[in-house]
Amino acid sequence: MKKILFYGMTGEKMCFQHILLNALDLHSSGVEVKIIFEGASVKLVPLFEKEKNPLYKRAKEAGIIAGICLACSKVLDVYDQNVNTGLSMLDDMSGHAGMKDYIEEGFEVISM
Repeated sequence: MKKILFYGMTGEKMCFQHILLNALDLHSSGVEVKIIFEGASVKLVPLFEKEKNPLYKRAKEAGIIAGICLACSKVLDVYDQNVNTGLSMLDDMSGHAGMKDYIEEGFEVISM
């Protein structure tokens, strides 16, 4: 089975919406999909929570969001808000969310 990791870096909502759309579409087709919020995208999590974004909500309920970068959440001052989402805070790469474990597990990485 194909495995895809969407490694979201952008803080642009519209761009991240396309990550969510593609991830949900692939997931519904039986592809193993994970999403990581890294870089500026960590600031979108509180926004998606506040607005009850339907794509984000579906991805969260489907369990395809692997987590949120801990270091970037702290630097960009959204750490407490992101912790309160219940999503995993990822710090396996010097405080940031790494790709290595996913690559070793056979995931293809798409970074946007």
